[in-house]
Amino acid sequence: MSSLSRELVFLILQFLEEEKFKESVHKKLFQCLGRLEKESGFYFNMKYFDEKVQAGEWDEVEKYLSGFTKVDDNRYSMKIFFEIRKQKYLEALDRPDKAKAVEILVTDLKVFSTFNEELYKEITQLLTLSNFRENEQLSKYGDTKTARSIMLIELKKLIEANPLFRDKLTFPSLKSSRLRTLINQSLNWQHQLCKNPRSNPDIKTLFTDHTCAPPNGPLAPTPVNLPVAAVAKPASYPSLGAHNPFPPTAAPANANALAGWMANASASSSVQASVVTASSIPLAQNQVSVLKHSRTPPTNPGMVDYQGPEHEQLMKRLRPTPSIEEVTYSTSRQQTWSLDDLPRTVAVTLPQGSTVISMDFHPTHQTLLLVGSSNGEITLWELAMRDKLVSKPFKIWDMASLPFQASMVKDVPISVSRVAWSPDGNFVGAAFNKHLIQLYTYAGSNELRQHLQIDAHVGGVNDLAFAHPNKQLCVVTCGDDKIIKVWDITGRNLFNFEGHEAPVYSICPHHKENIQESVTESVSNSFEDMLHGLKLSILNLQFIFSTAIDGKIKAWLYDNMGSRVDYDAPGHWCTTMLYSADGSRLFSCGTSKEGESFLVEWNESEGTIKRSYVGFRKKSTGVVQFDTTQNHFLAVGEDSQIKFWDMDNVNVLTSTDAEGGLPSLPRLRFSKDGNLLAVTTADNGFKILTNAVGHRSLRAVENPPFEALRGPMESAVKVSANSAVSSVSPVNCKVERSSPVRPSPIINGVDPASRSMEKPRSVDDVIDKAKPWQLAEIVDSGQCRLVTLPESTDSSCKVVRLLYTNSGVGILALGSNGVQKLWKWTRTEQNPSGKATASVVPQHWVPSSGLLMTNDVSGVNLEEAVPCIALSKNDSYVMSATGGKVSLFNMMTFKVMTTFMSPPPASTFLAFHPQDNNIIAIGMEDSTIHIYNVRVDEVKSKLKGHQKRITGLAFSTNLNILVSSGADAQLCVWSIDTWEKRKSIAIQLPAGKAPNGDTRVQFHTDQIRMLVVHETQLAIYDASKMERIRQWVPQDTLSAPISCATYSCYSQLVYATFCDGNVGVFDAETLRLRCSIAPSAYMSTSILNGSQTVHPLVVAAHPIEPNQFAVGLTDGSVKVLEPTESEGKWGVPPPLDNGILNGRTTSSSTTSNHTPDQLQR
Repeated sequence: MSSLSRELVFLILQFLEEEKFKESVHKKLFQCLGRLEKESGFYFNMKYFDEKVQAGEWDEVEKYLSGFTKVDDNRYSMKIFFEIRKQKYLEALDRPDKAKAVEILVTDLKVFSTFNEELYKEITQLLTLSNFRENEQLSKYGDTKTARSIMLIELKKLIEANPLFRDKLTFPSLKSSRLRTLINQSLNWQHQLCKNPRSNPDIKTLFTDHTCAPPNGPLAPTPVNLPVAAVAKPASYPSLGAHNPFPPTAAPANANALAGWMANASASSSVQASVVTASSIPLAQNQVSVLKHSRTPPTNPGMVDYQGPEHEQLMKRLRPTPSIEEVTYSTSRQQTWSLDDLPRTVAVTLPQGSTVISMDFHPTHQTLLLVGSSNGEITLWELAMRDKLVSKPFKIWDMASLPFQASMVKDVPISVSRVAWSPDGNFVGAAFNKHLIQLYTYAGSNELRQHLQIDAHVGGVNDLAFAHPNKQLCVVTCGDDKIIKVWDITGRNLFNFEGHEAPVYSICPHHKENIQESVTESVSNSFEDMLHGLKLSILNLQFIFSTAIDGKIKAWLYDNMGSRVDYDAPGHWCTTMLYSADGSRLFSCGTSKEGESFLVEWNESEGTIKRSYVGFRKKSTGVVQFDTTQNHFLAVGEDSQIKFWDMDNVNVLTSTDAEGGLPSLPRLRFSKDGNLLAVTTADNGFKILTNAVGHRSLRAVENPPFEALRGPMESAVKVSANSAVSSVSPVNCKVERSSPVRPSPIINGVDPASRSMEKPRSVDDVIDKAKPWQLAEIVDSGQCRLVTLPESTDSSCKVVRLLYTNSGVGILALGSNGVQKLWKWTRTEQNPSGKATASVVPQHWVPSSGLLMTNDVSGVNLEEAVPCIALSKNDSYVMSATGGKVSLFNMMTFKVMTTFMSPPPASTFLAFHPQDNNIIAIGMEDSTIHIYNVRVDEVKSKLKGHQKRITGLAFSTNLNILVSSGADAQLCVWSIDTWEKRKSIAIQLPAGKAPNGDTRVQFHTDQIRMLVVHETQLAIYDASKMERIRQWVPQDTLSAPISCATYSCYSQLVYATFCDGNVGVFDAETLRLRCSIAPSAYMSTSILNGSQTVHPLVVAAHPIEPNQFAVGLTDGSVKVLEPTESEGKWGVPPPLDNGILNGRTTSSSTTSNHTPDQLQR
């Protein structure tokens, strides 16, 4: 149905609700409303559904549902129908009516046996029991009424989560008697069309168009306003109960004036004819289905042509009149973004050498850009340094294995069609216009290593993307052979999706996750656990959208069951589909063969176009490209410009030509945080556009990531093209990975095994060579930016754990009293990004209920309790404990969703599984590690290997391991697949130090190296071998024990806090001190001179801003620190010249120290 037909259904529903007519037909009207809702599929009335379920009218319940979904539409629908039929089955057993129960089992429940045979067998066994409550899972089943109420709660959650019900659960807000008002307007228009309009027209019917009788003389037209009283309205009848989502009705009026008002509408009125076509003419069942699921949306959605031949005359004569109710659309809304959020300022222009075809930013290192070119070359750029780190010209790795090798020489040149990073940044994928895809591994160095070459398609490979079906990293490709293929990372072909009739142009893998809260709440209900098998599968719906060059859009699940969707894209040619960053909104952009471009938002649940954006100026000779960012903006390259749209507004928001030089159809790509935008240029290069945050991130990167990730024995000076120094020749002392020479550990920045060798030099060394290096020392608040979070200071409560939210807009602190506090930054004129900053004071956020997130501390000695906390990836819930049970909190409401793991032993550390938020590693006080599944409230594995309590846990998806640390100063490595222990080592403590205190572990973003923190040291380990490669021990001005340390967001820095209040900022590669921050810089004089010693217990790094961190203090306060805007960074790393800094010996706190062996001697 068209959008206007849909609205007409709502108007009819409102009219029928307001016109209850007589009490005797109340029940029939009630059924009529339900039938209209079901047949139209536009509005799901939850109250009506609720009433039918509570009444046990199961046939009517399923009939009503069938208007919106079928059993096999998706797994949400399957669960809904299963719950209903299971309840019907249990009620038959409870009567008892075993004959009816057998009938339900065979006819209704049998369909589910193919999905979960064990569950079906268990249900069948209930027939053998005299009372099904003897089954342990059903032991808490109460009476029928209570069971129906419990089931309804689950059904409502499933309906709300089901995409097929999206936008169908809320009745639109309508003014009362809206249909009557529209009729008044229509009669006014008809009256104005009269050749001889009368001042007092006599309108007696709606079945034919109104015309005035021949007059005695000309009269001026008078607006007609048919009063509400002239339309049928009963005196007063009770509400429909379940059918009462409508606005209050108008005052009573006389009856029968509009009885059967649509029975024989005339086609002479174009408006009436359209209404009859949409709703009055009986339709065959298949036609109803077509109306419910539109397959080919109109080119301009929402603009349906209802104009008749008299339209032109009407528009000439139509004049606004005060009595006609105007239809208005409010455009005002609260603006939560700013134009400054858009990256529009050109910061970098770089040459590529050949036409850039595809670009992609690294998922975490925002200044790393992958570029694919028309000459087949793949290039990796470090944007902050303007440096080309890696260049890989096209070549076939293994000609012998490829059947098309002969055609390669004579056919068209090889070009890249797509480059992409894997979600974890460990793999690079490249698709080519001939047959091949190639995968490289990226371990953080300036090297892309050949991993896999696949002869993927016959003809060109048009698109490539990474996906995670069943938690397994896979590559999805499509090509000229009309097939979509899925490959695992070893090159095994998992799925082939066939069904397109033209070459497949693009793919868009995606997944939808159910709300975790609903699952967690149902975990504690053993009655609901009966469906555990299905419940696990509905949480993560994985699928692929594909588009072909004939304009067809299809969708596929990973099941070889064929396409689930068959839509037509606007323009019927090449189209690309993308989701918004949060995955909640779907967009497509493409061009027709005639050169008309289309940018639209889709209603996923109906397969219709929700919004069509305007602003394309001219016809294109190719296909326009687009991207989305920040859940707010769309960008399209067209007409040698970049055009931006607000997602909620169809008109162009703004545009830029990026200082000129763009091709007619520039390609573009946003960084993952939306602060950088890469766009291609006409001269075979690209430009980087930034906003204020992106500009700072380019300035903040002093060392290229490849420098920061080199091995301890590698050195090679790379000077960028823009560097003023060009006379430095590179020194290469690289040790090959196969070399038997084992790299020795480096203590406080000095490698004892390489004192006779020339030390490696970074770009900073070259740039800063002309001026003496000096340690940056921050001693007062004027030398940095600082904000103290409001309502945080509480001398009786220490801050014992501290986290930034993953979105970077808030900070969460856990106090020693078990209470968690949350602070949030909002978008303001001073803070347009809305991210955490030391320049703006945030808000201490509490829900409207006033609830506090308070851990279970009953019977807990808070002085001895070990606190622990973990935040879900989407910031939706937080898990924490303070010596008692682990509590799971909803971050929006602060409500406790569930508690588990009652002591003893108490939980001491929490870590979410990186690929499944429902799996948690829990370190315990008794030295064990529990692998716990939240969904089923069950410990799946118990790991034993430590001697004292667990103090740290860290997962590496790259190495597929879990590393644990304990108060015994031991590190253990566990396999994620089998949970078996692979290795155990003791950290090397200074002489005379006992293995006491907490040991923490944290992985570098490369997921290979690992930061190990103990009060006696900072150390970097290679986790693949569990070998220590760097170490720093407290000394000189930073001689106090270390209280906490963490990597910065991109693992370029290490922030460390000390028990005397000092803070150190270290280079993460060398563990060399680059900046020290004294307590006087962030604490007041009164605190420093007070009787109580105050120092940081915890430190947290901002997830996006590498130079921002926060500390939690023993007086309960939380401070956020950033360098001054003029500096933009915490000092610079000291250069290495054989241990001598620019002609003078350095202090041991920055560079030199002896090896542990020398110290012991």
